[in-house]
Amino acid sequence: MSELLRLVDLFSGCGGLTDGFMQTGRYVPVAAVEMDASAAATYAQNFGDHVHVGDIRDWVQGPLPLAEVVIGGPPCQGFSPLGKQDPDDPRNNLWLQYVDAIRRIRPVFFVIENVPQFLKSGQYALLERETTSPKGNLRQWRLETHILRASDYGTAQVRRRAIVVGRPKDLPPLGAPMPHLRIPTVRDALAKVSPDVSAINPPSPRAIEFRGNAYPGAYFTHELHFTRQPTPISLARYQAIPPGGNRRDLPDELQMDCWRRHTSGAGDVMGRLTWDKPSVTIRTEFFKPEKGRYLHPSADRAITHYEAALIQGFREDFRWVGSKAAIARQIGNAVPPPMALSIGNLLAKHILRRAA
Repeated sequence: MSELLRLVDLFSGCGGLTDGFMQTGRYVPVAAVEMDASAAATYAQNFGDHVHVGDIRDWVQGPLPLAEVVIGGPPCQGFSPLGKQDPDDPRNNLWLQYVDAIRRIRPVFFVIENVPQFLKSGQYALLERETTSPKGNLRQWRLETHILRASDYGTAQVRRRAIVVGRPKDLPPLGAPMPHLRIPTVRDALAKVSPDVSAINPPSPRAIEFRGNAYPGAYFTHELHFTRQPTPISLARYQAIPPGGNRRDLPDELQMDCWRRHTSGAGDVMGRLTWDKPSVTIRTEFFKPEKGRYLHPSADRAITHYEAALIQGFREDFRWVGSKAAIARQIGNAVPPPMALSIGNLLAKHILRRAA
């Protein structure tokens, strides 16, 4: 079997999963679904204009493509420990449309990516029942789950994600992808990036047309090296935090009232990344040090969009569309492409072996 394997990405975001699978050289993307228009535009810039922009519940009602692999990360806000963990959050049920798509596309494998808490939820129990019940919509597959750490797969970031693999029920468990021998660090990710940055916006204003609307961009990853203009008090705090430190290292006059009242918890707030360790998880507001350990290891500023994208494992020539806040959301919500590459290689090996 020499032809490329067809790939469908549901809840694709900017395409972190697709990017990793594409880097294996084994896949060709044929369809994607994404609600956020800026993220969909970023996906289209990198992988082709075959993305449905809108609700997956509408997409599954139409004709669906054939594909050997379906991937996707249904929204995780209802399960994330950073959110309300509301079991009644309507986004929790979007995996049902994912199931409907699998039932109709009938891939060899499917992959669901989510936060680790998903595996303990009632929604996951219902998903598993779809594979074990004699009348389940996914009874031709069996599930295996892995909690993977991005730093084990070539990403300079300690990001733990649940990976659910649906495999043909006659196939033995695949096991997790083989971890890399060396864990990359922030120094590895930012080795070629200047710590000096003064720009507060992307370079030369530009715009693209996508589905009848104009969006800022597209910008290459290396064009996202811009920062915020901090207030004098914020800059004083940045300057007072030592290597590896956080808000607890600030003198009393630079403390916020809420920090004085709460001396435990939130140790990463206003924290510096450490050169010789992986980063903490890059989230959607990495440009705000008050949200976590997002200060540059040595410069007195937050990490830039460029640095966050490199820590996530994106390529220098990946193209981004949207406002600064929209691109930050895309970076923070993405699956690290190096981790996706390892998953893609594992599935391709078994598909090619099965077809031999």
